[in-house]
Amino acid sequence: MSAPRTVSKEQIQNQYAYIDGIANLLKGRQMRAYTHTFGCQQNEADTERIRGMLYEMGFSMTDTVDDADFILFNTCAVREHAEDRAFGNIGALSHLKKQRPDVIIALCGCMAQQQKNVEKIKKSYPQVNLLFGTHALWRFPSLLYRVLTEKKRVFDIDGEECGEIAEGLPVLREDGAKAWLSIMYGCNNFCTYCIVPYVRGRERSRFPEEIERELHELVAAGYKDITLLGQNVNSYGKDLGLDIDFADLLRRLNDVSGDFLLRFMTSHPKDASPKLFEAMADCPKVARQLHLPFQSGSDDILRRMNRRYTVGEYRRLIACAREKMPDITLSSDIIVGFPGETEEDFEQTLALVRETEFDLLFTFLYSKRSGTPAAEYEDKTPAKVKQERFERLLRTQDEIVARRQAAYQGKRLRVLVDGAAKGPDYPFTARTEGNLLVCVRGEGLQIGQFTEVEIEKTSLRCLFARKR
Repeated sequence: MSAPRTVSKEQIQNQYAYIDGIANLLKGRQMRAYTHTFGCQQNEADTERIRGMLYEMGFSMTDTVDDADFILFNTCAVREHAEDRAFGNIGALSHLKKQRPDVIIALCGCMAQQQKNVEKIKKSYPQVNLLFGTHALWRFPSLLYRVLTEKKRVFDIDGEECGEIAEGLPVLREDGAKAWLSIMYGCNNFCTYCIVPYVRGRERSRFPEEIERELHELVAAGYKDITLLGQNVNSYGKDLGLDIDFADLLRRLNDVSGDFLLRFMTSHPKDASPKLFEAMADCPKVARQLHLPFQSGSDDILRRMNRRYTVGEYRRLIACAREKMPDITLSSDIIVGFPGETEEDFEQTLALVRETEFDLLFTFLYSKRSGTPAAEYEDKTPAKVKQERFERLLRTQDEIVARRQAAYQGKRLRVLVDGAAKGPDYPFTARTEGNLLVCVRGEGLQIGQFTEVEIEKTSLRCLFARKR
């Protein structure tokens, strides 16, 4: 298999020339940029690249649209609610645009990649100056330069470069202990409910040396909790033409010097393997945490979803992971109300939840996505029935989580302090290796510090601890 194409150094240098050109255009002006991200961690990572480019152009960042000269929304198309929120935020800027016509409003991301949304924005949202899809992110400087110099709207959703990977773009990350590290882009799975392959293209893996280089930079910058990102990280390396897969990559990154934890998401059960779990167990810097979405406990529904594994195969994966790592923390995704789901199908999902006892579940009511096969499926189940099933699932999971959380009472754990908490009694937040939320009290605590704590009390969503 041929390796994925990469954007050439000359093309990247050309974009840096546009960055310099914009900096000259804006020279002497105090320009501020506001960015807001909807959706997944990959969108967050993309926004960090855009922020990096804006910073190189001379923009400072602001937390409010009222102070901004440039406003960007990085959008999500996975669920209808995310699209509605994005359109609502864009619509709310019409008054600001009338008051300050020179403010530049930009829209990017997965929602901006869909033709139906492009036409809607062109006709109904004249306040939007710039729109570009996920594949055009690396060309952002040249697109913004056109907006500034040609004084007209620029729309670029051409997916021509969907097979290319751009290295060497600037990045501006949030301060703190956590960072995202993309290892691949796109998806080949084509689950019948999912729009991602249509808006992010096919799978493209970054070369391992580029990933390792970026990890060195993150560790040197003081980041301690680093999440490897991809729509399906278990597929890493299949397109590279090299003798490396995701388990091999984990072992390679584990050898990078420094005190840090590696996490990863998202995994697909069809590509998870004992080799992966052995690598996790052998690598002390790889967190013993696994997010493995199963979506439904019914083989019939899994076939209709095109998930390409069975419930029995999923059970064996969980058993293998727990055999290799008895203390592993497990989480998953579930879709309730997929077209054709019967009461029996749903009961099978509940049975798998009860059996597995996940530490955390991300639960969703099915959201029809135009352009996906499932959008055409017949669906006779009333919304009221779907909602009732959803609430039963939440109650079941809450009972499991309450029991599992209570078992931590009195235990000593190593945590990473990662933020400020809301309450004065436990002023800091932290995360366990398994990514459980802990509120911590004690002298000398600092964000970005690993420390040992003792759990004093528990709740459904949080553990409460004191520093040892």
